Amino acid sequence: MVKKTPRQPKPRQFRYRKPFFQVYQLKVALKGIKPLVWRRLQVPDSYTFWDLHCAITDAFGWLDSHLHQFTIHLPDQNDTATIGIPDEDGFSDDVILPCWELKLSDYFSKDCPSCEYTYDFGDDWEHSVVLEGILPKEASAIYPRCISGDNACPPEDCGGVMGYQEFLKTIADPKAEEHDRLLEWVGGWFDPAWFDLSLIQFASPAVRYAIAFKGKPVPKSMRVVQYHLMRRGWFKSI
Repeated sequence: MVKKTPRQPKPRQFRYRKPFFQVYQLKVALKGIKPLVWRRLQVPDSYTFWDLHCAITDAFGWLDSHLHQFTIHLPDQNDTATIGIPDEDGFSDDVILPCWELKLSDYFSKDCPSCEYTYDFGDDWEHSVVLEGILPKEASAIYPRCISGDNACPPEDCGGVMGYQEFLKTIADPKAEEHDRLLEWVGGWFDPAWFDLSLIQFASPAVRYAIAFKGKPVPKSMRVVQYHLMRRGWFKSI
């Protein structure tokens, strides 16, 4: 008897409902990998950096199981701000500003059109975030949204850029010692060139905050696997 892969509930598409009138179009690209892994996002101008963090992880396929931070240059102060989750235990000497309290509109401008986003301080996935334009809100559009992109997000916890390169080399060689184990670990299938825009769904940043900081359970409707596994039937078709 063949055991079928259990299907999960279809993710719900989050819709930002707070008032806003303009949209930030951002190109987010993962550094150190060729061909380029990137996503083009449109988010409300009233978004906080926590909201943007949630949108980036959803669009790329990261599982949000690690720490993150934004680093942005402040032209008027000739200084750099670090925005993320403050270190309440005092392990870091850096001042980390709380990402859920700071709005994109207070930092992004023509004079400050970009920042860096780091996800997972172990694997150290660095992304460039570039403001491509400030657009009027479309009445019929659902925000946030991803309008384009290319290539698959690396598997979570694969060891950063060098680990990912070694992972790809190993799964491409059926004779490699770790081939079967790594392929099983990643769900039995992985194509670095695969990207399906229609599968991207955004979760509520408020729900994600409650999960991360208030111990709330993960809703059954929230994506709990990386996007390449959704193609293999983890979720009902969208």
